[in-house]
Amino acid sequence: MGAPFEGDVCGKGLASVMPDWVKDQIEMDDYVGYLKAPVGTWEGKTYRISIDGDCHNFNYRADYFENAELAAAWAAEGHSGPWQVPTTWQQVQEVTKFLKGKKVDGFDAYGYLDPLKGWGGFGFYFLGSRATAYAKHPDDPAWLFDPDTMKPRVNNAAWVRAIQDVLDRLDAQPPDQINADPGTTGFQQFLAGTGSMLSWWGDIGSNAKTSDSSVVGELIGFSILPGSDDVYNSKTGQWDTLASGPNFAPNMAYIGWGVYVMATVDADAKRKKAAWSAAAHLGGKDISLWCAAYPSGFQPYRQSHFNIPEWVGAGYDQAFIDDYLASEADSYNHPNAAIEPRIPGIFQYYSVAEDELAKIYAGQYSAQDGADRIAAAWEKITDQIGRESQIALYKASLGI
Repeated sequence: MGAPFEGDVCGKGLASVMPDWVKDQIEMDDYVGYLKAPVGTWEGKTYRISIDGDCHNFNYRADYFENAELAAAWAAEGHSGPWQVPTTWQQVQEVTKFLKGKKVDGFDAYGYLDPLKGWGGFGFYFLGSRATAYAKHPDDPAWLFDPDTMKPRVNNAAWVRAIQDVLDRLDAQPPDQINADPGTTGFQQFLAGTGSMLSWWGDIGSNAKTSDSSVVGELIGFSILPGSDDVYNSKTGQWDTLASGPNFAPNMAYIGWGVYVMATVDADAKRKKAAWSAAAHLGGKDISLWCAAYPSGFQPYRQSHFNIPEWVGAGYDQAFIDDYLASEADSYNHPNAAIEPRIPGIFQYYSVAEDELAKIYAGQYSAQDGADRIAAAWEKITDQIGRESQIALYKASLGI
């Protein structure tokens, strides 16, 4: 189960509390920092054995940004700065527009790939990865809702800018992109050679060199998500330009999968011991690196997973794995990481947002009007679940 559902399961007493012997056996101290408490806990009790560490990183085609013809065209068209991998969303927008109509090695060139079709709620994460640098202020742990009222922020200036960014580059996407969900952009497009930039979970990196359908294994590079030249301050209603430079806020999308034991075993000591023993094996340190290195869908999630020689010994070349793991570690450990709230109904919020985004991308609503519709739907969900309880749980998930 994914951590976002902990509010729906652990918060309702449906899961079994982890025995102390399990904590020792699975070596929980080896987890990367952001997967330690409060993730996996509810009201101070531990329920989760982590088997994955999720975040979105930035995947790009290094060969595009080493292409001399593109570099010359970039300079000839009067763009500021050198032809290089973008580090801000403003630059991503500029590069994507620049690449429209150009070719690389005889094939149509494309910039950033946006998934425009919903994906059972998971598609919202991809708009989130465009939005976090705009919406997650370093002085504010919240970015989806106001923590004191649960008023949605999805229709504030930051989120509306992210939606508008997508709209502004619809004409630079591959044909029929309106029907491309994240699975399409990741596996049928980017790994297959279409597009030069993509936000996705670590599956792209682990499949780049191991999937028979990938043609980018020798061409791919990795980084944390792009930043922004400015960041929206929800407290003042103004855009702030930070003295430290662009604002970065990696999206800890989904927080990763975990193994949970249901409370139905608690009444029987043997069943409880058997269930937790099986869970501890699945989440044990011994098999964890294999699961992270093999294209299983699980990203590195233990500190011990960042031992480069072990990956090299498994067949990865050092330059590739250095780059990939750095993008993961720098995301996990970023001081302004956007941590997902583990509140009840989180995928109700995401799913209704996807429905409205599809209408925006189809041209039925403007970015602001569509965002307002998402916010109104979120308010209804919050009231249905219980606003006061959601406020308390949201604050707890943010460590407030």
